[in-house]
Amino acid sequence: MSVSTATATAAAPSVRAPLPVLGLDVTVPLASGGEVTYAALDYAASAPALQRVWDDVAAYAPYYGSVHRGAGYLSQLSTDLFENARRTVAEFLDCRTGDQVLFTRSTTDSLNLLATALPDGCEVFVFETEHHASLLPWRNARVTFLDAPRSHRAAVDTLERALAGRDPHGPALVCVTGASNVTGELWPVRELAAVAHAHGARIVLDAAQLAPHHPVSVRELDVDWVAFSGHKLYAPFGSGVLAGRTDWLDEAEPYLAGGGASRRVARRQDGGVDVEWHEGVARHEAGSPNVIGAHAIASACKALGSAGFDALRAREERLIRVVREGLADVPEVRFLSLFGDDAARVGVLSFVVEGWKSPSFAAALSGSYGIGVRDGLFCAHPLVRVLTGAEGECGSADSLGAIRVSFGAGTPDEHVERFVRAVRELV
Repeated sequence: MSVSTATATAAAPSVRAPLPVLGLDVTVPLASGGEVTYAALDYAASAPALQRVWDDVAAYAPYYGSVHRGAGYLSQLSTDLFENARRTVAEFLDCRTGDQVLFTRSTTDSLNLLATALPDGCEVFVFETEHHASLLPWRNARVTFLDAPRSHRAAVDTLERALAGRDPHGPALVCVTGASNVTGELWPVRELAAVAHAHGARIVLDAAQLAPHHPVSVRELDVDWVAFSGHKLYAPFGSGVLAGRTDWLDEAEPYLAGGGASRRVARRQDGGVDVEWHEGVARHEAGSPNVIGAHAIASACKALGSAGFDALRAREERLIRVVREGLADVPEVRFLSLFGDDAARVGVLSFVVEGWKSPSFAAALSGSYGIGVRDGLFCAHPLVRVLTGAEGECGSADSLGAIRVSFGAGTPDEHVERFVRAVRELV
């Protein structure tokens, strides 16, 4: 099939996905001339907004007001909306009694917030396979980086060995992803949490890639904290979540100093200022919060819950098979994997193509087929270098990178089918 024929096919009406998202009718120019409907296959970076989320935000926008301490009706309404969003997220995550939900800017912001709350002398254990948001925030702690495991069993054993020699009475934190942003593979979170707790350590789950695809239960996974981003959960309004235990956070200095975090402020005679800080969520949410972002996250949580994760997962697994089986007989395409081709995963797949550099291949998908994917090292440089066999090298994304295709609840079948057809033609 020629590129022009493929393009004409791609322009046919899309089959709508179970959860409608914005942008399905957007057209983009092709290098050869003409336009085609855009196939957004970069959900792992930022998922498009759900139509329901957009509608809920639009309905609230005329009533927007500053939250907390405002006596006016719109301030009271906005405060109720904000706090109801907190409760919705707690239910979505199946939090324990006593857990708190903090609204942040993103997963990165959530984990940096937690990093500032680590007790003195805290040890941090993190696999080299993590996204940089999980790998880099722990600059003020003693960090042990764990080698990339090649199976769930190896991951558990690696953590067991790393924790075996430590003082179980000293503070320690394990940070692990729920689903890899490079390979989409699911990690054995419950088993890793059990090992951490057996050795007196706590564990934080980076659920940025997991929460949009699978139910996340803080209670069942037995994690101490969970972090995720709204922009990957179909709510791209600059908000994130850190949910979990309160003690370390209540004992830490506020993440931001300012209004809302302080209960009482008084000047001293020596010219200084005495501050009494709040405990609980207010302690780390200084300033005017992103009410619309929190409302959008809550809306997305409700939409995913209503759609049902079982149905969403079944469809996503089918789309994963479409990609893998459609490219199985193309020897130039090699998928990247830690745990093997049959490992359970979300709709995130990365691969390299013999004879192509990743930026050139991604540009060809865009320019000739109107398909948007990601190329490079995906903010997970150590992992991509391990998977591509370039460990220890410090080359550019041009020489070491891969191509990543990712999709979810809003992806039409036609977008994935067009992608498979395009890869086969380009190769």
